[in-house]
Amino acid sequence: MTLRPVDTGSPDRLYTVTGGRSRAMDSFDLVTLVVAESRPTTGMQSEHVRILELCRHPTAVVEIAAELSLPVTVVRILLDDLHTAGRITARHPRTAAAAALPDSELLMEVLHGLRRL
Repeated sequence: MTLRPVDTGSPDRLYTVTGGRSRAMDSFDLVTLVVAESRPTTGMQSEHVRILELCRHPTAVVEIAAELSLPVTVVRILLDDLHTAGRITARHPRTAAAAALPDSELLMEVLHGLRRL
């Protein structure tokens, strides 16, 4: 098994792809799900086209970075461009805290019931 470096693109190419930016305005974390809201149009940057094609179904940011063979920081900047243009929507999957958890009183009743067995 051979290990490859994470940044497979040359720094010049990455600088060109992002237009010289180093940070995205929106915060996309690794598991944020991205969905394309429009089809690619002629004249779009090739990376933007690939992202829109990949995101026909909900796709995580980390999956997009892997498919494009680009660093996550670069993908976040590209996603920011598309989000600002209204071409994608992004949402973070529900966390366990946000999911409907049982009431603590109910859990205590179950615990007492189990102890009585």
